[in-house]
Amino acid sequence: MAAKTKTKQENVLRLPAEQLFQKELEALIREEKNPIPEGWKMSPRSVLTYIVGGRAGDTAITPKYIGHRRLVEIAISTLVTDRALLLIGEPGTAKSWLSEHLSAAINGDSTKVIQGTAGTTEEQIRYSWNYAMLIANGPSPEAMIKSPIYRAMESGTLARVEEISRCASEVQDALISILSEKRISVPELSVEVPAKKGFSIIATANTRDKGVNEMSAALKRRFNIVVLPAPESLDSEMEIVTSRVAQLSQNLDLNARLPEEAVIEKVCTIFRELRNGTTLDGKQKLKPTSGVLSTAEAISLLANSMALAGSFGDGCISDGDLAAGLQGAIIKDESKDAASWEEYLENIMKKRGAEWLGLYKECKKLLS
Repeated sequence: MAAKTKTKQENVLRLPAEQLFQKELEALIREEKNPIPEGWKMSPRSVLTYIVGGRAGDTAITPKYIGHRRLVEIAISTLVTDRALLLIGEPGTAKSWLSEHLSAAINGDSTKVIQGTAGTTEEQIRYSWNYAMLIANGPSPEAMIKSPIYRAMESGTLARVEEISRCASEVQDALISILSEKRISVPELSVEVPAKKGFSIIATANTRDKGVNEMSAALKRRFNIVVLPAPESLDSEMEIVTSRVAQLSQNLDLNARLPEEAVIEKVCTIFRELRNGTTLDGKQKLKPTSGVLSTAEAISLLANSMALAGSFGDGCISDGDLAAGLQGAIIKDESKDAASWEEYLENIMKKRGAEWLGLYKECKKLLS
């Protein structure tokens, strides 16, 4: 039976965090020595160790978030209170990643998720109905389809709302009521469902999406807001990229070797310079591109380059594989980005010496 279960998990494209890091979570729970809040699986200190890394007895805990430790402490302490947590930042600053791992550590379940889009409805926040059962038998608990937030309130656990600023204003207003009253009213059944202790919501929002459906001041007041910055230094960004690419490659049949440090450094350097509009030494101004060029995109680019190398090369990322990934990541708007990219190639990359020459030539080939 164990072998069958393992095979099933191996065939899943992406396991939730609580399954992917099950051994670490079990070790932290086993070694727990601190008070555990009601509804939680472990103490706030153990949640912090799970997120930033450390040890639980003989088990090494890998860092899930590489950044400001204090921000993680603020996020965790928020969830100890009755306040909801809002993670804000540029795309690719690990908001969803941190949200998932906080839920996995606190509840052992990160799957109560609502993905915010322009099409998200109020029913997806509260509850909806199985209309065949509703018509046949009228309103009943069996005919009700509970939202992730409804289920989290019933069980005293965490629910996640991704991209909250992409939701329409009436959806955001439904959240105000839930976060204020800590209960959901079901008039069709003449019942009110109160939230159990431990219930809270972790929401995420991109600073780039401010103009989509800006959150009202009333909704913002119901959250403690934590702003997640982009990685401070080249070294920290490289550490994040190296770690995540290694994790991704374990779940995908890429048939390629992990990228060397020099390859990761080149990608992170290019992304940081074009993102910031200046070279790393600050001596030369650059035309920024229209895309975000986030750390998450750097991870995706390297995974795609590994797939190219494994499928059509010798398994080692070549300059040609890297150039193909860079072209797709950087040139999002042909009219604006192509000129900025070509200028970067000629004024920066070409002048960086022999180590960059092969990549420069491959990038130029794709532009011509």
